Amino acid sequence: MVGTMALQLPFIRAGRMTRTSPHLVGGPCADDEVMLDAPDARLSPALVAAARGDHGPAAGLLHATRAAAEWERRDRYVTRLAAFARSRPEWLDAWLATAPKDPDALLVGAQLAVDGAWRSPARAEALREVSPLLTAAARGDRRDPVPWRLALDHARGAQAGHKYFEELWAAAVRRAPHHYGCHVAALRYLASSWHGSHHECFDFADRAAQDAPADAGPRERLDAAVDRAIALSPRLPAADPWPARMRNLLIFVLVCLERWADAQEQLRLNGPYATSFPWDRVSDDPLGHFLRIRDDIRVGAAGRPPEHPRSERGGRVRPGDH
Repeated sequence: MVGTMALQLPFIRAGRMTRTSPHLVGGPCADDEVMLDAPDARLSPALVAAARGDHGPAAGLLHATRAAAEWERRDRYVTRLAAFARSRPEWLDAWLATAPKDPDALLVGAQLAVDGAWRSPARAEALREVSPLLTAAARGDRRDPVPWRLALDHARGAQAGHKYFEELWAAAVRRAPHHYGCHVAALRYLASSWHGSHHECFDFADRAAQDAPADAGPRERLDAAVDRAIALSPRLPAADPWPARMRNLLIFVLVCLERWADAQEQLRLNGPYATSFPWDRVSDDPLGHFLRIRDDIRVGAAGRPPEHPRSERGGRVRPGDH
């Protein structure tokens, strides 16, 4: 989750300008119509303004998400704005200088600092040094779960103990019991080699979903989890950048499970939107890998064996690896 790609504007193949207008759901998009990490219509103007050095639209956007308790959108916008500030920091520096106690500016600054610390060779030490920024962000608005998602990411990288993790998790769920980002951060903490196991992660996910069989094996539990995600997917907007990350992850898991027909249906609902995560976990070219996997899904759905490896970093990805 941390390790977010820096961006100037969303990258797309063949140098096309990013479009944020609605797309029709139907046949497959051409390769040069697929967009990587496309912003939605609310984020795009904030990124364009930030490229000019103007933090005003970003400040207005994040204030609106906080006022309306739109925590899922707020989390995604903060992550994207921090990624932008990684290579273009002037607008964020000006924002923090103008409003040093602004909860929204503090949160973007904390996300940027944690992202930078994760890239440090001395990760654990660097993460401990940014702890005061997390504290300031958490105090900015005590309703906001996003600083606690960031604190969970921080705990994973700093190799914090399980008791501390449980305290953070309790604080997060008090604010937003079903916040997606906090659940993902918690799962990643549990999956870390020094903290948890796949069994513990599945137990956590099952408790969150409340209805998975307690005695199922990894494959059965994965199938049960993706079945729930497949049931949810049609309730979200089709061919829209907002749910694209969830659908890209669902496609990734369906490919690991070789459920080709289900993956093809999710491609249809997904439209032209690729997201760096999860494809950047298996390839240094997430867009290119997404396009190759897209071709394999069509081949697999037609009953033929796929042509490409699932991972470009050591062969096929096994369902139990994720």
